[in-house]
Amino acid sequence: MALHIHDAWMLLFVIPALVTPAAINHEDYPADEGDQTSSNDNLIFDDYRGKGCVDDSGFVYKLGERFFPGHSNCPCVCTEDGPVCDQPECPKIHPKCTKVEHNGCCPECKEVRNFCEYHGKNYKILEEFKPSPCEWCRCEPSNEVHCVVADCAVPECVNPVYEPEQCCPVCKNG
Repeated sequence: MALHIHDAWMLLFVIPALVTPAAINHEDYPADEGDQTSSNDNLIFDDYRGKGCVDDSGFVYKLGERFFPGHSNCPCVCTEDGPVCDQPECPKIHPKCTKVEHNGCCPECKEVRNFCEYHGKNYKILEEFKPSPCEWCRCEPSNEVHCVVADCAVPECVNPVYEPEQCCPVCKNG
């Protein structure tokens, strides 16, 4: 069976007409390449309202089940209207708190600083100390160190001398 040139040209026109875009059922392919986006905004998820709750990672909880969604440590209960979460008014963290734990629903202070640090040394609250002969300091309840410096009178001699362990100069030769 030999094809004539006229028949070959006919096949070239007829075969593409049989496989046209209209012949493809669009329901078989959800979107054309031009319609696809890289965003997940167009994804369709099941509606769990009235059936369960979904947390941030996509885990589904049954009605009445307690769970901890997202980054919260506060419990939620799955209801027909969605998650109902405890949002207590947490107590404020003490300003002297040095160690805070976030294990429960509210952050908790585990260690309060009850000392003062001054020039690399620690002092108890209300402790008094002399870092130098002319300074007198005290560790305040606010964990701050307050110091006073001695105010020396002007010596009435020509050559005043500073003695070790004394703050103010003294006149040795009258």
